[in-house]
Amino acid sequence: MEILKGYIDRISYQNEENGYTVMSLVTAGGSETCVGMAKGYDAGETVELEGEYVEHAVYGRQLKFSSIRSVPPVDRISVIRYLGSGAIRGLGEKLATRIVDRFGEDTFRIMEEEPERLAEVKGVSERMAREITDQLVEKREQRAALLFLQQYGISQALADKICAIYGDELYNVFRNNPYRLAEDVPAVGFKRADAIAQKAGIARDSEYRIRCALEYNLGQLAQEGHCYYPSEELCRVTADMLGLEADLVKEQLPALAIDHRLRILRAEDGERVYLNSYFRAESYCAQRLLELKEAFHPSRSAAEPATEAGGGIELDTLQKEAVRLSADSGVLILSGGPGTGKTTTINEILKRLEAEGSSFALAAPTGRAAKRIQETCGYEAQTLHRLLEIGPDEDRGGVFRFGKGEDEPLDLDCVIVDEVSMVDIHLLRALLAAVPNGARLILVGDVDQLPSVGPGQVLRDIMNSEAFPVVRLKKVFRQAGESHIVSYAHCINRGEIPDLSVKYEDFFLLEKDSSEVICHYIVELIRDVLPRRLGLSQSDIQVLTPMRRGNLGVEALNALLQERLNPPAKDRQEVRFGDLLFREGDRVMQIKNDYQLEWEIEGKYGVVVDSGRGVFNGDTGVVREINSYLKLMKVEFDDHRAVYYPFQLLEELEPAYAVTIHKAQGSEYPLVILPLLSGPRMLMSRNLLYTAVTRAKRCVIILGLRSTVQQMIENAHVQHRYTSLEERIREAAGTRFAVPEEEDSAG
Repeated sequence: MEILKGYIDRISYQNEENGYTVMSLVTAGGSETCVGMAKGYDAGETVELEGEYVEHAVYGRQLKFSSIRSVPPVDRISVIRYLGSGAIRGLGEKLATRIVDRFGEDTFRIMEEEPERLAEVKGVSERMAREITDQLVEKREQRAALLFLQQYGISQALADKICAIYGDELYNVFRNNPYRLAEDVPAVGFKRADAIAQKAGIARDSEYRIRCALEYNLGQLAQEGHCYYPSEELCRVTADMLGLEADLVKEQLPALAIDHRLRILRAEDGERVYLNSYFRAESYCAQRLLELKEAFHPSRSAAEPATEAGGGIELDTLQKEAVRLSADSGVLILSGGPGTGKTTTINEILKRLEAEGSSFALAAPTGRAAKRIQETCGYEAQTLHRLLEIGPDEDRGGVFRFGKGEDEPLDLDCVIVDEVSMVDIHLLRALLAAVPNGARLILVGDVDQLPSVGPGQVLRDIMNSEAFPVVRLKKVFRQAGESHIVSYAHCINRGEIPDLSVKYEDFFLLEKDSSEVICHYIVELIRDVLPRRLGLSQSDIQVLTPMRRGNLGVEALNALLQERLNPPAKDRQEVRFGDLLFREGDRVMQIKNDYQLEWEIEGKYGVVVDSGRGVFNGDTGVVREINSYLKLMKVEFDDHRAVYYPFQLLEELEPAYAVTIHKAQGSEYPLVILPLLSGPRMLMSRNLLYTAVTRAKRCVIILGLRSTVQQMIENAHVQHRYTSLEERIREAAGTRFAVPEEEDSAG
């Protein structure tokens, strides 16, 4: 290792996010180009670097340093150079010279220990003296903190976040309980905190370690859809992860309950462990649904049963019953598969509401789902987030909240929500808080679809509770029956194998037995064949796949399709973020809820006609512009919202030429391509295939093996979710008490 000592003459480049720096260092032997992490260092400072020389193809010999530390300037010129470099605000070279002339070699001691004496120098007030000293102390403390954190393998970008949260307390946090990082710092999960704790010498059986791991695992399980987890199984999973005995882990559960970190309940099937927010959400939803049911009183007797919908379409018995119940019920659930007339029924309900002068709103969980129901029904629809007026709460430091809720409910007589199978327990809670007593709530969805990405299975639980009127449409109407997409979807849902030997215009299988051949056909179909034969644009065609990884997973397919469908070109700007490359013209998807991102909708001549905040998980769009100078990327989403992403937020996006079937919930595409060759049994299931097929409006093309399709249909396994909304509803309704009050533990 080489050691260089000198002063920083010039900083050529510094990445604000991670601190990567290119600088010129003047040493006793001349000037050297040095590269490495040096956030917080300024021109004029004297430093000591440790690293190795490397030969750069363009810039030649450089010192690539692995460590940097400040050292005191040792001569008059070096002290003046540092103080007058601009590193300290308000201090220029002339004033720095006067300070050094006055105090000489004692300058830094005076500045740190007797800062008031700086006022002895002409041009320095007492206030300025304090500010100079404060800056020196702040820089020294910042560097000390960075050096301390570096020994734990923490990057400068993460170190900045940790310092901002803890300040001087960070030393106590690291030495006593580094697991607090997992609670307080968004970029740190349990595994990262555990690695830091091991370096800090925290015992493997530390109570902090076990408690943090239990909460972490409950959070991970919630991402799999669970609202609670059996106590024994949770402790076993956690013990395996920590390398400890399950009994040792279980000892910490009561302490977490006493601290109100989680909730433990006894039920007929054993002890259940909830994160508090999930228990409260399920309990609130149960109570609120029943309140809405009981608070609604029809202002008149139920309308005469509908006999005919608009356009001369005859309603069947169940549709008529749904329309009647919509006028007579505070809460109504309408379910059914594709082609069973849900849209026709909703239309008739909307016309009845309009005729009686009732105010209503039509909503869905995602932008694509809202757009689809608006197109099919002809009434304005919006996302649930927009209906509930998501926005920052300035009184709580800009934390985002729903503007509509118990304190300010929706001023509506009826709320109709489509695609409720996509709604998780927290979004349901927000919706129910905003629906006023006396209003009607109509929940519409296909209970056989995949459940929500988030925790819960709210549509199934509400239906199973038997506490509310449910109409499940079953009849496939003649027009829908002519579609092989619809008939095959119902066939799949019944566990029957459709006849894939015939290639129909709207549904066919191209049997291929290798991923390389399938990839070749996907590219050819999207780029050449389908646009030529069917007149479709590439954006009309969506590749859906069961998995993220593997040759036919989202990651590999997106890389391939980006390369083939939107290759590099002189007139197309691009930007790389981590392992991802974004290029103008790419289809992209938002992969997390961001309530703060601002959007605009432009009308004619570029005039902004609407604006707001919030982009949500699953929203898809196209990269329209990449500005490397301003470090911004413009994405226009499918509902015409335009968002400018700072480059540091590109982690919220990923390419969307191919998306997982789960992510496609609530969306509908003119044509869907399904590559189905092989995969994990838990993924290759009947309801996954059913969900994928029902995403297509015009055509489904399966590329893969007939045997794989057959295996998926035969695999009726549905991943079990531990949820208790059904029981909470039954309990609140007084029909069954699964959890005796006296057995409820602390918390």
